Amino acid sequence: MKKEEIIPFDLKRMLLGQAPPEFLLEVLIRTLIVYLVAIIIVRLLGKRMNGQISIIEMSVMVLMGAILSLPMQSPDRGIVQGIVALLTVLFLLRGINKMAFHRPKLEKLIHGEAVVLIKDGILQLDQLKATTISKQQLFGVLRSQQITNLSQVKRLYLEAYGDFSVYRSEGPAPGLSILPPNDKELNDNLTDTGQQACTNCGTVQEVQGPCSNCGQQKWTAAIQ
Repeated sequence: MKKEEIIPFDLKRMLLGQAPPEFLLEVLIRTLIVYLVAIIIVRLLGKRMNGQISIIEMSVMVLMGAILSLPMQSPDRGIVQGIVALLTVLFLLRGINKMAFHRPKLEKLIHGEAVVLIKDGILQLDQLKATTISKQQLFGVLRSQQITNLSQVKRLYLEAYGDFSVYRSEGPAPGLSILPPNDKELNDNLTDTGQQACTNCGTVQEVQGPCSNCGQQKWTAAIQ
């Protein structure tokens, strides 16, 4: 559209664009057709697209959004081109997943792998930094599992698809409290073990000094 053809605050242009009002009915029909095709494509992509998805699957979802918009709304674009693009995405994803199934290295490259964020009650600070996961975000995940201190966690994994998996320790042990400090009611019910917990990584020691794991010297009472 040329600059001289633009009339400021033209409601017809603002609401309908350059298309005639009758095109709205065509948009409705186009949307219904493309929507039905999209449902079929997503169904054929597999159950993974309905749950937690990997990076490549997320890329496909974003790509599908870009593909679907033009066939539904652009009068100079046909629906067939959009359907062909959707089918291409379908066969591309299925082909990649099939190759990855037979090639573990390719699967690791495409989908990633699980990362250990807590090991035997101790925060893995290098992995937290690499994955840009904050301690408070991690503590929130643990609190949702009714966990009150890090010693209750044998392993916490960040899965390749972005979810967290928590494996509890077998018995009670002193550890760093993950309860909010301003919740006095719950904190007052915790048992002070007389040991010290590093506030940086969760390592428990008998005496204060440099942390044997991370070297920091900020301590709090270890609870059980």
